[in-house]
Parts: sequence; structure tokens; C-alpha cells
Amino acid sequence: MTILCLASYEKGHEFLRECKRQGCTVLLLTSEGLKDTAEWPLESIDELFYMPDENHEWNRADVVKAVSYLARTRAIDRVAALDDFDVEMAAALREHLRVPGMGETTVRHFRDKLAMRMKAREGGLAVPEFVHVLNYDAVRRFMESVPAPWVLKPRSMAGAIGIKKIHGAEEFWPAVDALGDMQSFYLLEQFVPGDIFHVDCIVSEREIQFAIASGYGRPPMEVSHGGGVFTTRILERKSEDAVRLLAENRAVMAGLGMVRGVSHTEFIKARADGQIYFLETSARVGGAHIVELVEAASGLNLWAEWAKVEVSGAGYVLPEAREEYAGLLISLARQERPDTSGFRDPEVVWRLVQKHHAGLIVRSASAEKVRELLGEYERRFTEEFYAYEPPRDKPSH
Repeated sequence: MTILCLASYEKGHEFLRECKRQGCTVLLLTSEGLKDTAEWPLESIDELFYMPDENHEWNRADVVKAVSYLARTRAIDRVAALDDFDVEMAAALREHLRVPGMGETTVRHFRDKLAMRMKAREGGLAVPEFVHVLNYDAVRRFMESVPAPWVLKPRSMAGAIGIKKIHGAEEFWPAVDALGDMQSFYLLEQFVPGDIFHVDCIVSEREIQFAIASGYGRPPMEVSHGGGVFTTRILERKSEDAVRLLAENRAVMAGLGMVRGVSHTEFIKARADGQIYFLETSARVGGAHIVELVEAASGLNLWAEWAKVEVSGAGYVLPEAREEYAGLLISLARQERPDTSGFRDPEVVWRLVQKHHAGLIVRSASAEKVRELLGEYERRFTEEFYAYEPPRDKPSH
């Protein structure tokens, strides 16, 4: 099998390695801007190609033509998007080349925040109230009927990039005017106070093979915009929250049409009434080192399992997974190379190596032990490392 991997940002090394271990011919199409900085696992890549990336974006028509040219002499069997920003491009290539996998209509439900909300609501899932920033009369009716604050969200960005909290109409209209012709690429959503959770899962031929529920310490948007240490931990597997979240995730995967691969889905449990609302999903692994968190608790690397799913299809067999618990914390750091050697508990199983960042993962058979350590470490991270940087409106390499 020949698999074409798209990566406009550097990630997915373990996916590439596993494809090669599975006997695939691996082609990687990445950004020209990464040519001198990315450290790809070249031993696992048969051919490496670069696309110009003006303003960190690929020209769709140029990519289709370039890949079609490659296909003259290479039989491409699968196309995989390693970053959220490549998901729609991969779908377009699948449709153009007529190779298996999710096409553009289905992929929209895993990329476009407006499309996924509409599809989820049609399927009976609870979602916060929202409106497309398109027709001004519809937007005014929304603001009159749904109390502020609201959240102005780009439909196709990743994470908390470009998201703004809006406290009233007088704040909304200038923010929208500043968007100019890009207004229709946004939605306005009810802000629901509550706790944010995520479910990370592996899907093979529409069947969920593995899923694990986790809870953020503070909402990622709050950390991104207001500062603080980012934390998340695996929930106790038989807890009410975990059971409810896994059930909601099954409904999301079925309703939105996930065919195969991995997914990272976020939910909010409303503080007011305990209702679980669907926030967003994706056809990719979670960012912020959540892959390492899941691997610490289960022994499963989501990148590697995704590669196996792509290669094996209906023949995919899930390896036996551990049922331990893990917690992750990451902070921007004042120091260029923060020293975390003072965190010596035997539960520490992973340390982040990245300039101006400090990060750890702890693992234990006890969910309570993980919770205790995260609480202690978060306080120490704040004192020893923490720094703040305003959120970005656009992604960068």
C-alpha cells in the first residue's frame, strides 16, 4: 500500500513510523516553510515533497495538480491528513483521486464548527445555542433571545485560535466589522459556564474500537486567553461523567459519520443543570500532547493505532490496553529551557522538551493520586515557571 500523508505543520512522526512498520510506501507532502526546521523521521519516509505555503496556507488547486502529477507514476492507495488544517485538503484529494476514506461532505462535520453543530443538533444531540454570522437580522434575533456573554468562533480554526468572548451587542458589532469579508466564516455561540471534557477514540469501519474520557482542569479557552497552567487528566473509568461522556461520544461519531481513524471530541457539562453539551469534534488526534497522556494511561499510541486502522481496514485488531490513570500539565515558561528535574515523584513518566515550555505527565493506578499530584504540580509550575503570552489570531509554524 502507498499512503500519501499531508502535513502543513510538523506532527505525526509516529504515524509515519507505523506506516513504514506496516510495510507501506510512505509519501509525505509538507510545507516549504518547514524545509530547514522540521526533523521528520526520514528513515520512515520513501519520498518527501514540499508545497509553497503563502501565509501558512496551501493553494488547493495547486495541491490537486501536484498530487495528480505524482499519481502518474505512483499508485496512491490512501490519503491521510496529519494536521487539522489538512483534513479538508485530504478529503478533496480522496474525491479527486477516488481513493477510500471520508469525502468532503462528511469531513465538513469534523472540521467546520458550524456544520458539526447543525448536524449534531439534527441528530438530537444537545449543543449550545448558536447562529451563523451571515444574516444580520438572524444574528440580532439570536442576541435578543440568548443572554450574553457569547463566544465568537472561526468555523475552521483549531483549538482556541481566533476565539473571542463577547459581552454584549455593543462589543459584537465592532468585532464583526473588523472581520470584513470573513464574517461568514464565523459563528456566534452561547457561552455555557461549566467544566470541559474530551473523549479521544479510535474508529475502524464506523465502529469505535477504543475511547477514553478526560477532564480539563480549566477550560482551554480560559487558559489561552487569561493565562494559567494547562492541565487535563483521565477520568475514573466507571464514574458517572466518564460513562455519560462515552455515550455522548458514540452518538457524535455515529451522527456525524466517522468512518475510520482517530477523533478528539470536546464536551461541556453545564454548571447550572449538569447537562452535557457537544462542543466540537475532529478527525485527528488531540493536540497539546494529549496523545502522550492517553499512551501513559493505556499503552496505546493514537498516531500508531490510526496508521494501523488506515492500513488494515476491517482487519484492524485493537491491542490490549492498560487501565491506569494519567495527568498532563503544560505551561509557558519564563526560562528558555526550564529545569523540571526537581519533580522527582516516581509517577512522573514524561517530560516536555520545548523552549519556553514546561510540561510533565504523571501516571498511577490510582486516579486520586494523579489528581493530588496535578494539584501540587500546578501550584509549583505557577511559582517556578509560569509566563503569559497573548493568544494568537492565526496559526504559525
